[in-house]
Amino acid sequence: MPADLAVIGLGALGLPLAQAATAAGIGTIGYDPDPRTAALPGTDGPLSPAEIRRLLSAGFRTTTDPTALGRVRTAVVCAPVPLGEDRALDLGAVAEAARALAVQLRPHTTVILESTGYPGTTEDVVRPLLEEGSGLTAGRDFHLACSPTRHDPGNRTHRYGNTPKVIGGLTPACTEAAAAFYGRLTDKVVRARGPREAETAKLLETNYRHVNIALMNEMAVFCHDIGVDLWDVIRCAETKPFGFQSFRPGPGVGGHAAPIDPNYLSYKGRSLGHPLRMVELAQEVNGRMPRYVIQRCATLLNEHGKSARGARVLLLGVTYKPDIGDQAGSPAREVASRLMELGANLTYHDPYVPQWSVLDRPVPRADSLYEAASAADLTVLLQPHRTYDLQGLAVKAQLLLDTRGATPTGAAHRL
Repeated sequence: MPADLAVIGLGALGLPLAQAATAAGIGTIGYDPDPRTAALPGTDGPLSPAEIRRLLSAGFRTTTDPTALGRVRTAVVCAPVPLGEDRALDLGAVAEAARALAVQLRPHTTVILESTGYPGTTEDVVRPLLEEGSGLTAGRDFHLACSPTRHDPGNRTHRYGNTPKVIGGLTPACTEAAAAFYGRLTDKVVRARGPREAETAKLLETNYRHVNIALMNEMAVFCHDIGVDLWDVIRCAETKPFGFQSFRPGPGVGGHAAPIDPNYLSYKGRSLGHPLRMVELAQEVNGRMPRYVIQRCATLLNEHGKSARGARVLLLGVTYKPDIGDQAGSPAREVASRLMELGANLTYHDPYVPQWSVLDRPVPRADSLYEAASAADLTVLLQPHRTYDLQGLAVKAQLLLDTRGATPTGAAHRL
């Protein structure tokens, strides 16, 4: 059956869009070249198995056949953009999505890029691939725009419909075509001057989060060293009605939105000579946090007459955010691997992760949470899922390190 919308890429970006569009009554297909992804297993992705079933029952269908892309009015590129080993954005999947779409592209189609990219990705990477593969001209024969994703998995307050969408089109007509589409999904659309402004807004939003989390992580280490209760400091500071927004420290920063320095090994292989030093420093600070958690673990065990080698350590919550199954960039993996290297005996518990492996070795999953916490020499809370009775866990655990400040005051050792 023909569809109004094609979502290209069925991961953390594409599935929430497909869910919102289907709920709005828009006929939607999902395209992904990977048959495993297109099969929608629904185990550790952005949607639960129940949400996947509801999505399919509402008419959403997936395909690995790119010819389906030629039968839609709107195509949104939601391909993943991981960081490479050099910490530069890997735009390979975006380029492949653009090539697949270009062969099928028809006049008057609206093409939107939601994938994260450097400022200029829409115009310098996606546009030429679409034009070369289709023989059509962007802004004349088809509409081209950028609308970076703002989806926040697990957020029960800010959902797709009440989160404004920023849109920057190649031409004013392109912007309006994209705005007309998103106007069916969201309460508010915000028009940027162009694609580069929209892309840079995403860069600013992501870097803002990472820089502020890095500040709080530095404050966590500082306050612990001088014997100050950081969580009480935050409680007091966030009462200020202006000039302060509260962030929280933690064992590291995960998720799909990594800090981006657009001048650092960009996709063009060049630098403008003005690196974002705050972003680089934030990445360095946040990258140190798993090691700091290990240091605190070893110190706590030592203070209670135990060595990390041979210690029974229970990790609680191994996803990157509470109340979801997505493990992308979760600091839990590095924490676990370093504990293994120290010789600790690990178990884990996470209601959203039925199986977990670290360093190519399966980590045993605790069946009975309270029994596991009482048996462990050290329990480390990495992610405070709502299903956890933190007060009860604090009573049962022999020794509890809370890296999120989620337990009642005085119930655990906090980061």
